[in-house]
Amino acid sequence: MPTMSIRELTTSGEAGESLVVHFQTGGNSINAYTLASALVGIADAAKAANASLNVGYDIDVVVEALSPGSFRATLRALYKTAGNLFSRQDVRAIILAIIASFVYDHTLAVDHTQKIEINTDEAIVENGHDKVIIPRNIYDAMKRAEENSAFTNAMDKSFQAVARDERITGMGFVARLDAGPPPLVISSETLRRLESTERVDPDTRVLEEQADLFILKAILDRSTRKWEFIWRGEKVSAPVTDGEFFDKFFAHRITIAPGDMLRVILFIKQVRNRDTGIYTNAEYTVSRVLEHVPRMQQQHLADTSH
Repeated sequence: MPTMSIRELTTSGEAGESLVVHFQTGGNSINAYTLASALVGIADAAKAANASLNVGYDIDVVVEALSPGSFRATLRALYKTAGNLFSRQDVRAIILAIIASFVYDHTLAVDHTQKIEINTDEAIVENGHDKVIIPRNIYDAMKRAEENSAFTNAMDKSFQAVARDERITGMGFVARLDAGPPPLVISSETLRRLESTERVDPDTRVLEEQADLFILKAILDRSTRKWEFIWRGEKVSAPVTDGEFFDKFFAHRITIAPGDMLRVILFIKQVRNRDTGIYTNAEYTVSRVLEHVPRMQQQHLADTSH
């Protein structure tokens, strides 16, 4: 039974994490446009996943080496702080592992016979004789990344680039450039079937956006009670679920008052009208507070700008 372990696939260290993409071809070369399109799709997906999982950190995905013999590209994810006041202290260097997990999970489900067993430590994804073992923390993070349409759209572009090149017969991942063939190769036929699968618009979706919210009413306890804000001239209500923000508040490192501004990551739940197909905003949640700007500081910045 071909078995792929995501835990053994990616390597991480102080410089970031790395992953080798394997394109199965009939020779020692690959079309430059195919390679560029596939890797740009992966890089864009990595940025989208990182935005969801590592708020306060940016990510660069670079190609470190290329190798022929089918054809391989070593990707490395480099993380850097964005300098936000409430950034996470520890970056989650798992983005490339999420990419590989998504590729295998998504393609094994193309014929709807996929079986998934989830336990405390890992998720086991099977289809026929093919099996992929995904660490539980990676699997959960992948499911969160999938909620971001920018992530799934970027991965679709990567799949399409490979599927449309007749010289590529499959793709997969290995841990090193000099490793043997991938235990599990995804055929181009599978990618073409995936491309032809019609997507059904969900009735609900969640968008993620950086927003500047001005406080009308604050709820200064850890709860799901809703704060009141002004955003883009409109009144919105949303709970604040960022535990790190409340830690700083209760440690008296910040003081909140009406008129203060919070720069945040805002989750926006939208509902689709089945008759028109139009999505409208239904609920808001402040997932992460990036910066707190007191009202007096806003006034000072306005005065010094003249």
